[in-house]
Amino acid sequence: MADDGAPRAAKRARSAPAAGEGSSMVARQAAENAKLGRTGGIYVPPFKLAALRQEMADKDKRSAEFQRLSWEALRKGINGLVNKVNVGNIRSIVPELLELNLVRGRGLLCRALMKAQLASPGFTHIYAALVAVLNTKLPENGELLLKRVLVGFRRAYRRRDKVVATGFAKFLAHLCNHQVAHELVALQLLTVLLDDPTDDSVEIAVQFTKEVGQLLDEVSPRGLLAVFERFRGILHEGAAPRPTPPRDPPRFRVARRDPKSIRPGVIDKRVQYTIEGLFAARKAGFADYPAVPDDLDLVERDDQITFELSLDDKVDREEALDVFKVDDDFEAHEAAWVEIKREILGEDDDDADDDDDAPAAAAPAEVGPIQDLTEQDLVNLRRTIYLTIMSSVGFEECAHKLMKLDIRSGLEMELCNMLIECCSQERTYLRYYGLLGQRFCVMTKAWQEAFDKAFEEQYAMIHRLETNKLRNVAKFFAHLLETDALPWTCLEYVRLNEEETTSSSRIFVKILCQELAEHLGLATLRDRFNDQYMSDVFAGLFPRENPRDTRFAINFFTSIGLGGLTDALRKHLKEAPKRIMEQQMAAARAAVGDSDSDSSSSSSSSSGSSSGSSSGSSSGSSSDSSDSNHSDSSSSSSSSSSSSSRGGGVK
Repeated sequence: MADDGAPRAAKRARSAPAAGEGSSMVARQAAENAKLGRTGGIYVPPFKLAALRQEMADKDKRSAEFQRLSWEALRKGINGLVNKVNVGNIRSIVPELLELNLVRGRGLLCRALMKAQLASPGFTHIYAALVAVLNTKLPENGELLLKRVLVGFRRAYRRRDKVVATGFAKFLAHLCNHQVAHELVALQLLTVLLDDPTDDSVEIAVQFTKEVGQLLDEVSPRGLLAVFERFRGILHEGAAPRPTPPRDPPRFRVARRDPKSIRPGVIDKRVQYTIEGLFAARKAGFADYPAVPDDLDLVERDDQITFELSLDDKVDREEALDVFKVDDDFEAHEAAWVEIKREILGEDDDDADDDDDAPAAAAPAEVGPIQDLTEQDLVNLRRTIYLTIMSSVGFEECAHKLMKLDIRSGLEMELCNMLIECCSQERTYLRYYGLLGQRFCVMTKAWQEAFDKAFEEQYAMIHRLETNKLRNVAKFFAHLLETDALPWTCLEYVRLNEEETTSSSRIFVKILCQELAEHLGLATLRDRFNDQYMSDVFAGLFPRENPRDTRFAINFFTSIGLGGLTDALRKHLKEAPKRIMEQQMAAARAAVGDSDSDSSSSSSSSSGSSSGSSSGSSSGSSSDSSDSNHSDSSSSSSSSSSSSSRGGGVK
């Protein structure tokens, strides 16, 4: 027995390494793993790992051994934090995770998240929220994870692996909920699953729709409606007679199931019940499946970065990022990550704030009045007005509630615009909005002025509205005009001619005038428009300055069936040539009168000069002058008689 024990002790002594050789053995094993391309490493006890790190700290950081140790520490740190995250500590896990080099370890991060999600599908919403937060700071990590999830789902779909496909589909649904992935990829995935339905593909589609249904109902209601129409068709096909089973295998592998029960288009009763449960969840508004829980709503929608990838895209998984490689510029890359981390976590800003707080505590600065530039009060007022309008039973109740809001002066336009916007959103015009606007207009003159300004703004931007919205707005203002709640002076903003109108504005005027004629009558409406005191107001609606605009207005009202309103315009247009001729004749007479006045002034000046010359003659020639005067008088009398005879001929 003693002889047998000696060889065994010697064997143990030869096999046991010395204390100083532990680190060298680990280094040799690491070098061997690097040569073989292994991604993992051997287990090292904590005390030996601490000693090994102390030994490696003195070595060159560019060495492969040091980089290998830092890689292993990075991998273990990422795995530990990912496995530890939950709803309660996710806010504290994110800063700890950002302390690690996620640029170098983005492949390790994606791998850890995908493994943890497949192992615990119930925590998928937590992992998706973690990815959403990291994606705002490091979008390369979010894009890489989305690529790998899409590739993983496609691979599981081809291999008919139901468990893995269900897990990746759920992960993709929550990525869509957090706006990391675009909603189009969700609709594409549902299209693929329901194109050739089987029991398993329909189950995956039902579960996926439950997870992403609330988001699709908000951002793409038509797409969700098409998906549910497909579900309804599948449900009806399931109740049809069973056809002969095909030879093709099912889409997903089903264990212990009769091959005859696998038929495309005909699904099992259990799956039909799941579809009915999906319709019940949709009826409840997906209340049991919120898109983003309140505790995990950590990112603003405007800050999120969305990637528009699809199932058909050829993407690179970048699997080389999961394997350790020696980095020649290791120190430079680590220094760059330190700068990135400092920028993300704001360490410099915190230090600067601490330095600024010290003197501020000694001498507090004077703080002026706080001005809210976010317009939060205005947003809250609009929300309150909208909810009051939509929740009231009648217009009297709504007007009473809105008046109790005590809207301060200057914000009347907010109520007017919200009322018009709610009216335009209805499928058909509701008299409820017109009565509500009428009630406010008859209260004070300020509300009339507000609705008058609203009419001007709506008419100026009427080309932006769709036909249905345009019709509702026109009927709303027609109600205010026909009840005299709104003064008719608002029609001065309408100028009916070919240059200043568009197709939308002409439709607006058409519906407005037709509604007025229907409720007031054509005769009453014609009297209103022919009122002499309001002629300046209606000058743009019934133009008279330009015959071309007059003809355009006549043709417009005639085409919409209101030709009776254009009697005055037709009379004006008929008398236009005569009026123009009279104006031309008056202008000609004025020109002739000016020329006659000029000639008379010149003749008077010449007669004055001749009388001056005759007075300077001598007295000795008086007889000659008397004879000459006699002859001149006789000639003047003859000329006057001839001129009088010509004047009678002109008359």
